[in-house]
Amino acid sequence: MKIAKAESLWVRVPVTHDGPPSGFGGTIWQDISTLLIRIETEAGLVGWGEAFGHNAIPATKAAFDHQIAPLLIGRDAGAIQPLMTELQKVCHTFGRYGQTMFALSGLDTALWDLAGKAAGLPLYRLLGGATRTHIPAYASFLRYGDPQVVSDLCAKAVAEGYTAIKLHERTAEAVAAARDGGGDGFDLMVDVNCPWTVREAEQMAWAFEPSDLFWLEEPVWPPENFNGLAEVRGTAPMPIAAGENASTVWEFTQMLRTGAVDFAQPSCAKVGGVTEMMKILRLCESHNVGFAPHSPYFGPGFLATLHVVAQTDNPIEFLYCRPEPALYDIFPPQGGAFALPQGPGLGIEPNPDAIRDYRVKG
Repeated sequence: MKIAKAESLWVRVPVTHDGPPSGFGGTIWQDISTLLIRIETEAGLVGWGEAFGHNAIPATKAAFDHQIAPLLIGRDAGAIQPLMTELQKVCHTFGRYGQTMFALSGLDTALWDLAGKAAGLPLYRLLGGATRTHIPAYASFLRYGDPQVVSDLCAKAVAEGYTAIKLHERTAEAVAAARDGGGDGFDLMVDVNCPWTVREAEQMAWAFEPSDLFWLEEPVWPPENFNGLAEVRGTAPMPIAAGENASTVWEFTQMLRTGAVDFAQPSCAKVGGVTEMMKILRLCESHNVGFAPHSPYFGPGFLATLHVVAQTDNPIEFLYCRPEPALYDIFPPQGGAFALPQGPGLGIEPNPDAIRDYRVKG
């Protein structure tokens, strides 16, 4: 199964949500950008992956097109682990993490999609099976900054069947409004995206305590300050989660050795793809740490995460907004859950009309 073609496709699909203008990375989101990685074999079989992402897409696309793709032609697409190990070694001088690993993540997922298609099996079967056919989702909100908006959206999400909600708010008032709006019958998580010193994080953890959080996510700057995160975990009244900014099983090993988290959160489009996700899942099992992947995606990165999470009893993160049209015919979840795709590989194919109409040229 030799690789004949490797390309990246940048797709920007319009998106709507029920709150005021919001986004991340200094940009108001009016669309969802997805960097698709397309790998085609000499026999015409096509695998799809997703590389992170958003404002970083031009840099990630350049990394794939100029660093990774030229190394792939003629290689055995079925030798996933040896090929990924070789490419990590060859490319490490360009940056062990960041855009290089984002690009490799998309490739790895595409290779697993190909492997499933070649075998005629859904990805979750190649990975060891699934515990269920429907995966509950938790609604992951954007950052709104308005307690009343947070309260109203929590009430709406609970009415739609969600039993867990994640905020990206940074004030005790907004977090308390979520509990007031949704009531006591749902799990509430808060991701603050690495803003605070250790002491500030400890103070804010106790400010959030009355809202009964299921976890507090990434409270410490910088994200690789695992010792500082462990300090917060030792004093906070709720569990601590982190990992969306960590890359490869090696960085997660350091995280778990320091006792930094109760929940580890690898991101398939950043961490090294399905191969690294599976290593991290096994690492979490051996350390008795929760496995809660970061997955605010609408492309192959989400689908791959769904197949991995299907082996556990955990829900999957769903970014609470609506891309129109959807790149994949699986969004939004029905009754707060996603049906596990049963087709070969990732299970479903991307919408060719969405790619055609919303592809960024050049």
